[in-house]
Amino acid sequence: MTINTKKWLLKKRPEGLVKNTDFQLVDEALPELKEGEILIQNEYLSVDPTQRMWLNDAPGYLPPIQIDEVIRSGGMGRVIESKNENFQVGVLVNGFVNWQTHFVTDGKGFSVIPEMLPIPTMLNVLGLTGITAYFGLLDIGNPKEGDTVLVSGASGATGSVVAQIAKIKGCNVIGIAGGEEKCSWLADCGIDHVIDYKNSNPRSELQKIATSGIDIYFDNIGGPLLETVLNMINLNARIVICGAISNYISEDMPVGPRNLTNLIIQRARMEGFLVLDYLNRKDEAIQDLSKWLMEGKIKHQEDIQEGIENCPETLNRLFTGKNIGKQILKI
Repeated sequence: MTINTKKWLLKKRPEGLVKNTDFQLVDEALPELKEGEILIQNEYLSVDPTQRMWLNDAPGYLPPIQIDEVIRSGGMGRVIESKNENFQVGVLVNGFVNWQTHFVTDGKGFSVIPEMLPIPTMLNVLGLTGITAYFGLLDIGNPKEGDTVLVSGASGATGSVVAQIAKIKGCNVIGIAGGEEKCSWLADCGIDHVIDYKNSNPRSELQKIATSGIDIYFDNIGGPLLETVLNMINLNARIVICGAISNYISEDMPVGPRNLTNLIIQRARMEGFLVLDYLNRKDEAIQDLSKWLMEGKIKHQEDIQEGIENCPETLNRLFTGKNIGKQILKI
């Protein structure tokens, strides 16, 4: 039986928000399986800000997607045909499944996933975003009970988990998000203070709230907020650089903070990281995150869009503030 796949190919480098004309949605027949291969039908795609970076012709931690290549994306799919003894028909797998409905692979780079929870939850709290939050905060941020922790992008997939882990660890947590709905949800998650950057001045609000300074800043956004925070850090503060979503669609070179000398004065540390460096310890994170989920200590939301034809617009939702929690596309 011949299976056709629909997949998105990159046709030109986007400028700013992506447009459908930056890509081409093609429909093509897949080859018959060879020995050692499997056929996967995608079920859910993980939609992440870093995908926008991969569309630029610039060096990064993974090579840029080339013209006429399928768009790279993590996600989960189901094996519907197999000639590989390591993958039985019907099992759920995750890895780079990409913007496509079906594909053939030899299985390298894919893992069989037990179906303990709904797939969107596994892509969210127990997926790379949750693991990012776990190691970024606990290994680099090294929170101590009573610390003041500031999280930008706090209603996003990573930021919301960071903020809640910080609460579990006994910290005073300040979250920054945009809009009443997002801020209300963070308050429901037990975050101590929530700043709505769309309807207030984050700088003046921080000065009112963080009267004892900031011990940990978990930065998902980049931009001018970092400069504000550097003026408020405590002795031995830790600044965790996880992302810079405010710069991903900008065509201008971002302006850096002018007060980096405060790192010297406060003997503070600013460190970037990639979750890829922690994948050999992912079971450690999943064990704790699963426990906290079951205990109701971590709440989560998923913004689920549907249809392979909606991949570009779903990616844009991350940059227009339309999503709360983890952005996902259901095939």
